Amino acid sequence: MSTPTHTGHLVGYARVSTGHQTLDGQHDALNAVGVDRIFDDVMSGTRSDRPGLTAALDYVREGDTLVVHALDRLGRSLVDTINTLDALRKRGIYVQALREGIDTSTPAGRMVAGVFASLAELERELIHERAAVAREAAKARGKQTGRPKVLTDEQVGVARRMRESGESVATITKTLGISRATFYRVLTG
Repeated sequence: MSTPTHTGHLVGYARVSTGHQTLDGQHDALNAVGVDRIFDDVMSGTRSDRPGLTAALDYVREGDTLVVHALDRLGRSLVDTINTLDALRKRGIYVQALREGIDTSTPAGRMVAGVFASLAELERELIHERAAVAREAAKARGKQTGRPKVLTDEQVGVARRMRESGESVATITKTLGISRATFYRVLTG
């Protein structure tokens, strides 16, 4: 395996999903590799507001290495993890995932991260493709796709008749319980 080329600080990040789990095991692993500082979160990985990770990402600088116990600590999904890895790579920050043995400061580590990036791109394309197929199938069956209509055809007719009889936009929107923007979009669109 290639020798790491760390030039900056080793910064640790640890996360557990619930309050009854402890960070001790992750802290022990991070301290064993000599991290200078550890940032923590005790919350579900599915949450997008992870203040510890945000603080760690703000703290690391070019040449630093962000060390995690496991790669899945960096994101809510494979795509999110890959996006985080890519953003760090663009900033000149390395990532070391202890469980997986990945170190992006080495050629082998960058190759593995590249494979993950390719898998994430494939996953994104498959998601878009499945969604497009589902929309087409629903459309072929005459089902509504996308956002539901705000007004029924009958309500649009009522709005038009009210407007033609001289009612104000304010009266029409109040009567139908819609915004001015919806009124103009429906009647002029």
